[in-house]
Amino acid sequence: MTWISAANSAPSVQLSLRDRHAVLENVLAALRKRFYAHEKLNIDWQAAVDRHRSLIENAGTAEGFEKALGELLAELHTSHLGFFHRSARRASSRAALSATYLAEDTSYGRRWIFQDVHAGGAAAIVGIEPGDILLSVDGREITPPEHPVFAMGRPATLEFVDRGNRQRTVSVELARPKGKKLHFVEPRLVEARQLGDGLGYLKIAMFPGMIGVEVANEIARAVESLGTINSLIIDLRGNTGGGIGALRVMSLLTPDKLPVGFALDRNRIKPNLESEKHQFPRFSRIPSSTRTLWRLAFHFGPAMLAKKPIVLQTEGLGEKPFHGQVVLLVNRHTASAAEMTVAFARENQLATIVGEKTAGRLLSATSVKVGCGFRLAMPTGAYYTWNGSVVEGTPMEPDELIEFSWQEKRMGTDRQLDHAIELIREHIGARST
Repeated sequence: MTWISAANSAPSVQLSLRDRHAVLENVLAALRKRFYAHEKLNIDWQAAVDRHRSLIENAGTAEGFEKALGELLAELHTSHLGFFHRSARRASSRAALSATYLAEDTSYGRRWIFQDVHAGGAAAIVGIEPGDILLSVDGREITPPEHPVFAMGRPATLEFVDRGNRQRTVSVELARPKGKKLHFVEPRLVEARQLGDGLGYLKIAMFPGMIGVEVANEIARAVESLGTINSLIIDLRGNTGGGIGALRVMSLLTPDKLPVGFALDRNRIKPNLESEKHQFPRFSRIPSSTRTLWRLAFHFGPAMLAKKPIVLQTEGLGEKPFHGQVVLLVNRHTASAAEMTVAFARENQLATIVGEKTAGRLLSATSVKVGCGFRLAMPTGAYYTWNGSVVEGTPMEPDELIEFSWQEKRMGTDRQLDHAIELIREHIGARST
């Protein structure tokens, strides 16, 4: 996904023609130096630069400049790629509302339909539910393909159609400035409940934090709270990723320490990668406290300074009664570290995957200064599974394709979860006969 600015969040900067030219050249130079897929910067890309250059360099406003350069970057068709000003205070629906959506035809025309609404997030707090139809933001009608973008630090007014076909208008508190940082309404990261007959349900909304100590601890406590279970549904729908906390979920799938994969900068790719990967250092334990993170810095610091890949490896948590009886629920918004989990489960045949195709967005990224207060966010390395697959740009097909039905969701039916429950109970019944 490429980030493009919205009118209500344009940076208040003055740019001369010389400034715009210099920033564009800095962006192009940064891509040549660090962009993960150098082969994409081919003759078609050069032609795109030539087509867009005049619009970018002659943009009359900072907002127009940001939008024009964003449209050029969109020609690369790559996730984790964006251009923005350091003063930007805006966010996508996923970040601002803790919600995702999809475009569908409705009686109100083509609209955005809420698909995942994470408990405790800003959308859930004001009563928005999956299947609700978005009509407008701050009094302005929003229709696909335009995505709603939210200015942070002030409330937003949302108009939507709820499950009872009532048009409602709500004020959503998106973020509160806290020093130089933004404080977001936090969703409940982990939910767990028993579904009966020894079947447990575990939902993880996201994996915040680079190491993910807190979310890993939450996952461990949630599984413990389920008590004795002989099967487990892990719901990663709407989980757009995060950090290494996803390793805890992967570790729940197997008793052993299995290699998962690694991120590799494009400049580090070598013909003998298959043999070299066995020599890479391995990260195989999420610490239980942030107080011990210094040990990780001490242990992995030299490898990180040398830009040497670090292999993720499951933690070896031992046998669980539900091993071999796990379903992963996924959808089109399952991405990044959540997709890493899905890829690991598939390669090692540790779970049945139910739902929709995943997003196909799994890269390591960074941002660099490109002048006049602007920054370029770009992917610098691809993620490789242990067996050598690259997920970026290739959504993973589920074992059991069950499409999201927003009409059924408005009636209170979750067909994907219902199918997962039926699948597990049929499997258990087959084993007992």
